[in-house]
Amino acid sequence: MRNRKRMELAIRTVVMWLLSLIILIPLLMVLLNAVKSQAEAATMSLSLPEEFHFENFKRVIKEGKMIRAMSNSFFLAISSVVITNLGASMGAFVLSRRRTKGTKGIYFFFLIGLLAPINYIPTIRMLQVLHLMNTMLGVVFLFSALMLPFDVFLYYGFVSTVPVELDEAAIIDGCKSFQMFFKIEVPLMKPVITTGVLINFMNAWNDFNIPLYMLNRSENYPVTMAVYNFYGTYVSSWNLVAAAIIVSIIPVLCVYLMGQKYIISGMSAGAVKG
Repeated sequence: MRNRKRMELAIRTVVMWLLSLIILIPLLMVLLNAVKSQAEAATMSLSLPEEFHFENFKRVIKEGKMIRAMSNSFFLAISSVVITNLGASMGAFVLSRRRTKGTKGIYFFFLIGLLAPINYIPTIRMLQVLHLMNTMLGVVFLFSALMLPFDVFLYYGFVSTVPVELDEAAIIDGCKSFQMFFKIEVPLMKPVITTGVLINFMNAWNDFNIPLYMLNRSENYPVTMAVYNFYGTYVSSWNLVAAAIIVSIIPVLCVYLMGQKYIISGMSAGAVKG
């Protein structure tokens, strides 16, 4: 019996390592090519470079205007994360505590947003009418609108597990609605808030389609568009393209590594009762 369990564990371990290689090998290839010469990078091999060319990163940052692109990406990601998580947490709290036919209808309306894809034609037209087309603010609002359904679903499941008696005790102690939410509910929401912030940040940072269609000025381009334009200019210099990719993923990779342990706990926080 023990031998059988050991065999199953060994097989699972091997399978997980093989699956990991599917992700690790391309990442390793990009990392190695980023420090090679142009001729070495053209072979797309996993061999070590004859000489490390760290100046590739300096050239990418300067010629690809990565500092400005990262500033734009941080602005878009952080602004949309704040708007989305604040609105979703407050909305989910109300929808969860006031379970009437109307609030249930609103909740299911939000859930439709998880299934319905974005239609760019009416979206672009609406942004034009509101004079938000080709503006950073318009993209922030669009990111927030796209992330809101998932966040409402996430917060709704978590708030449903919080005992109503805590709210009643706060009201008896004289707390107003906003005081009760920010002093009682928000501290309890830390796991799910962290999850929402991380997922929203990564989605906004990595998004390519929305900046492509909604921004036409290079000074407003985020990192994804900067890498795309850099690739178009240096398509034959794979060492520079690889360096640009590495530079673009470092911030979001750091954010993920710092908060990865909270993602699963936050996702499963409202899974028992909802």
